[in-house]
Amino acid sequence: MSLANKNILLGVSGGIAAYKSAELVRELVRAHAKVRVVMTHSAKKFVTPLTFQALSDNSVLSDEFEQAEATNGMDHIALARWADVVLIAPASANTIAKLTHGGADDLLSTTCLVTHAPIALAPAMNQAMWSNSATQDNVETLQKRGFLFFGPASGQQACGDIGEGRMFEPHQLLLSLSNLFNTGELTDVNVMVTAGPTQEPIDPVRYISNRSSGRMGFAIAEAAYDAGANVHLISGPVALAKPQGVEYASVKTAQDMFDAVQANIKIQQIFISCAAVADYRPVAKQPNKIKKLHDDLSVTLVRNPDIITEVAKQSNKPFVVGFAAETQELEKFALHKLERKRLDMIAGNDVSENEIGFDNEENALEVYWPGGHCSLERDTKTKIARRLISLIAQRYANTHKRSNVTILKNAKDRSQNTR
Repeated sequence: MSLANKNILLGVSGGIAAYKSAELVRELVRAHAKVRVVMTHSAKKFVTPLTFQALSDNSVLSDEFEQAEATNGMDHIALARWADVVLIAPASANTIAKLTHGGADDLLSTTCLVTHAPIALAPAMNQAMWSNSATQDNVETLQKRGFLFFGPASGQQACGDIGEGRMFEPHQLLLSLSNLFNTGELTDVNVMVTAGPTQEPIDPVRYISNRSSGRMGFAIAEAAYDAGANVHLISGPVALAKPQGVEYASVKTAQDMFDAVQANIKIQQIFISCAAVADYRPVAKQPNKIKKLHDDLSVTLVRNPDIITEVAKQSNKPFVVGFAAETQELEKFALHKLERKRLDMIAGNDVSENEIGFDNEENALEVYWPGGHCSLERDTKTKIARRLISLIAQRYANTHKRSNVTILKNAKDRSQNTR
């Protein structure tokens, strides 16, 4: 299941099947997804907002103009940017019609108009309403626009009729959602990712380090896993939970990270160096805390091993992706690093401002490879990571001439959506 840390916006419209949506929220939370619920006014007649609030541990949204709900800061624009996917379950015939014609008279429909996230509908209605030509025309129109339909299923309905129109069960919806993130672009490819900072001790209480929360590297590891890769994540000290499904190693110093990389690099096909590795370390760690006895203090430093350079030197090297955090002349320095270290790709990010990058949930990347460039515009780190992995998959497939043409085609198609 690939729903851990995914932002799922669940829309609940009016219908008896809304009771299933409560169980769906429970299952999403169990799968470690982040869930927010938006209800239409008619949905509240079937299930109370308090039910969804208790299950999701988030306030339930309905009308962005209601003062009690506006205080949470999640209006339609914020929700649209937050969501990795919008799932409307149940999706009534009225909601489907409203989306078809661009209606925007409540928070759910307004959010659907502005989001760039995939929108999936789980229809739930009487079999006659589902088979009605008006509904079928609306479904066809939405499908042409890229809307996804999960169901409906066939069977006995609340009114006693038998036929198509039943909402998918929660476990079916979970599987359908999970498949959205399982891209298959790197199926069975061995990918190593380094993340976080390293800490180089001066004495037992002080160290030299680089700024890094590890969020970008962890997001890349998760995105690679979603793409079907066998992921080995090596991280310096961070305050993040280990991503599900990946092999994980925690290290502290640059030498520790170097040793961990070297121990497993020969079986890797892609190496992504996202860690903020300290370039220098003290010559020797003092055995005891250095006392503040003098006006100045000198610490002699020596260079740490260059992890990515050593990986790129290998005769049978993997596809090597580096990162360049720069405060000026990003393109110049990123391209210089790409050539000097013999990398296959480099992702440069401008860290001269505090709004993105360090200690922030968002990032923006300028990605370069020999003869090519792609801009990944500002977005959450999780979404940036997925777009970067898609781009890496395409370049890896091109340069290694992999026999799996399906992976190559999928990578190309998804890469087009990042441009």
